Amino acid sequence: MLLRSLSLSHGYETLTLTLRPNRPAKNRLSKIIKSCAPRKDLQGQSIAIIGLGKSGRAAARLALARGASVLAIDENKNLGLLEQDPLFEEYSGLRTILGNQDVQLLKDVDLVVVSPGVPPENYDLSTLLESGQRIMSELDFAAEFLPKDIKILAVTGTNGKSTVVTFAGQMLNHFGIEAFVGGNLGNPLSEAAFLCLSPSMKPRFQVAVVEVSSYQMEIPNKYFCPSVAAVLNLTPDHLERHKTMKNYAMAKCSLLSHMTDTKLGLLCFGNQHLNEAVREHAENFNLAWIGAFPGVKINIETKIASLEVPTMGVVSQLQLDAMNVMGTHNYYNAAVAALCVLGLDLGLDANGMSSTIENLRAPPHRMEIVHRDANGVIWVDDSKATNVEATYTGLLGLKQQKSVILLGGLAKVVYGEETNGFEQLIDPLKYHRCVITFGSSGKMIQKTLSDNGLSIPCIGAKNMEDAVNCAKRMAKFVKLQVLFLCQGPVCLIKA
Repeated sequence: MLLRSLSLSHGYETLTLTLRPNRPAKNRLSKIIKSCAPRKDLQGQSIAIIGLGKSGRAAARLALARGASVLAIDENKNLGLLEQDPLFEEYSGLRTILGNQDVQLLKDVDLVVVSPGVPPENYDLSTLLESGQRIMSELDFAAEFLPKDIKILAVTGTNGKSTVVTFAGQMLNHFGIEAFVGGNLGNPLSEAAFLCLSPSMKPRFQVAVVEVSSYQMEIPNKYFCPSVAAVLNLTPDHLERHKTMKNYAMAKCSLLSHMTDTKLGLLCFGNQHLNEAVREHAENFNLAWIGAFPGVKINIETKIASLEVPTMGVVSQLQLDAMNVMGTHNYYNAAVAALCVLGLDLGLDANGMSSTIENLRAPPHRMEIVHRDANGVIWVDDSKATNVEATYTGLLGLKQQKSVILLGGLAKVVYGEETNGFEQLIDPLKYHRCVITFGSSGKMIQKTLSDNGLSIPCIGAKNMEDAVNCAKRMAKFVKLQVLFLCQGPVCLIKA
């Protein structure tokens, strides 16, 4: 009997049928039948999922579908049991434990999968890691199961990552390339991996465009290896968890840790913390810069981005004048997205990237035009500007359009700092008409701006409704073209 060895196809069992030699010659060929049933590669293993937000729930479903038994854990005792969720009703071997941080729960399982919202201090995870317990981030758990022919484009940074990820997905779709867009942006990567369990032989997407937060990189990853990775910027944020800027930068740059010389890593130019953090990785891949060459530079006056990474055969220009998204900072977001897409080496024409620009649309609450009223006033929602640096960028992006600025909500505490940083907004605010503050931190914001020499009027409002009504009157009075609706550094409401 003729025997032929065959490897397992990722996600599906591969069955080889061999016919006897006395059959007709055409029937002696080996036939390969790929079953429709997903491969139960985790059969017999027990997995603890810690944190049952969107990422944890997606990881739990993926683990169950791969044959594991799952212990689902969350310290919030008010959550519902997964066993009672219709999404999990077809699975056995599931147990939910709420309101308990007993580390003993984790010592008898084969694997612990941690959601990004769970700090390493919880459940004594740091000690378990040091002891050799197998612990993975949700991101890495999902990446392990993704078919190897699916390329990953990963984007991180303090600000702008959601917009760059969204733009990159839209550019890929423009060229007919199916892409999964998610990660920290709404759809966990475990959902993408779950889609690969489908009986369909053809993957549902060719590229996974993934927004990555620093929280997702705290646990060292083994399988999450992007073809293209970008670290957009780094400013003080999340220091209540990372403690120092050095730790924060190291978490961001660990995104580059498994990249090779065939891959592209983009880093913002001139950031000392990132420069130091990337040193141990920089020789392993094609390093390019945001704001320098090799990399991408933008001429704001001519609205032209130059993309130059000669080692990857990318030397092109991107025309940005057709862009319909507000804010000049979005020129950078679009240009970085374009370079990331070209870095995937999908055979796209670099000179054709300009055709994607007019179709780009910002994600919700990020310089989003939400209303044009009867007086010709444009209402812009940038309420995802959840720190002072993001607000600063948005203000500068509209400096040519004098606007009424709404700042409010609950200000984010800046770890280890004596102020909340609103004094940084004094300079970009001088280009605008007035400021209206509101919300829990409204009075604090108003006082900080006034005490630091704000040169435009600053009006305090009782609440959001009062602030909007005041803005309507002000915009009508001065016949403004734009009203910029911006939340202060923690988003509590949506426009």
